[in-house]
Amino acid sequence: MSIFIDASSRVIVQGMTGKEGRKHTQRMIMSGTRIVGGVTPGKGGGSVLFEEDPVPVFDSVAEAREATGANVSVVFVPPKFAKAAVMDAIDAGMELVVVITEGIPVHDSVEFVAAAKASGRTRIIGPNCPGLISPGLSNVGIIPATITGHGRIGLVSKSGTLTYQMMYELRDHGFSTAVGIGGDPVVGTMHIDVLQAFEDDPDTDVIVMIGEIGGDAEERAAAYIREHITKPVVGYVAGFTAPPGKTMGHAGAIITGSAGTAQAKKEALEAAGVRVGETPSQTAALVRDVIAGLRAKA
Repeated sequence: MSIFIDASSRVIVQGMTGKEGRKHTQRMIMSGTRIVGGVTPGKGGGSVLFEEDPVPVFDSVAEAREATGANVSVVFVPPKFAKAAVMDAIDAGMELVVVITEGIPVHDSVEFVAAAKASGRTRIIGPNCPGLISPGLSNVGIIPATITGHGRIGLVSKSGTLTYQMMYELRDHGFSTAVGIGGDPVVGTMHIDVLQAFEDDPDTDVIVMIGEIGGDAEERAAAYIREHITKPVVGYVAGFTAPPGKTMGHAGAIITGSAGTAQAKKEALEAAGVRVGETPSQTAALVRDVIAGLRAKA
C-alpha cells in the first residue's frame, strides 16, 4: 500500500504543453505513472506525443476529468496563472492537486488552500514542492524515480533536495511513499496530515520527518506525535547554522527571535520521543537502527 497515490491513480498534468510540464510528464510516464491527459486552456482537442503514445489535451480540468476519469492533478503552471489553475482543479472536484510551481504569491496560496479545505474533497500538496512518489506504483511531480525502491519507510519533508538525499541514503530499505509538502509559508498539507496517513498505512513501519527553520510546524507536529503516532519517527531539522532574520532558501524558512530555530524544533521533537539527527547521514543511520530494532522484535 501507499498514501495519497497508488498504481490506480489517474493523473492529469496542468501545463503539460509547456517546457517544464512536457519534460516532467515524460519522466512521470517513464516511472510508471498513469498520465491520462493534460490541461492547457485554448489548446483543447490536441495531443502531445510521449514515446509515440498521444496524451490528449483539454481546455479545463472538468473536461479532462469527465473524459479520462482522472482523480489527481499536478500543476506545472507559471506563478501568475497558478491560482486559476488550482481553482479549476478544485472546482472540478479533483481528489488530489499537487502544486509544483514556485513563487506563487502568498495571498494566492491562501485563497486556493482555503477553497480546497472548504470543498471537503480536494487535498492540495504544495505549492513549491517536489510532489510525491510511491516507488514502483506512481510518481507525481519531479522526484527522481531511480534513486530508491519500494519499501516500508514513510517520508515527509519540507525540502525537495533533502527528500532526494534521504531517499538515496536509505535506498537499500526503500519507501512506501515520500511526500514533499513544500517550504512556502502557506501549504495545503502539513506534516501532521502526512504523519497520520503513515500511521494508518499498514505497509509503513517507520516514519522520517524532515523539517526546517521558521514557523512552528515542527513543534506542532511534535505535539501531535506525542498524542497520536505509535510508529517510530526519526527527524531531521535543516538550518542549524542559519543566521536569525535571514530567509534561507524557502520563503517560510526564517527565524524571528528565538522562535523557529533548529535547536528549539529538535528539542520539541526529542521531548515527543522522536530521535533527531543533526545531519542527513546521521538521520539515515538512526533510521537503520530503528529498522534493526523492529526486525529484532519480529
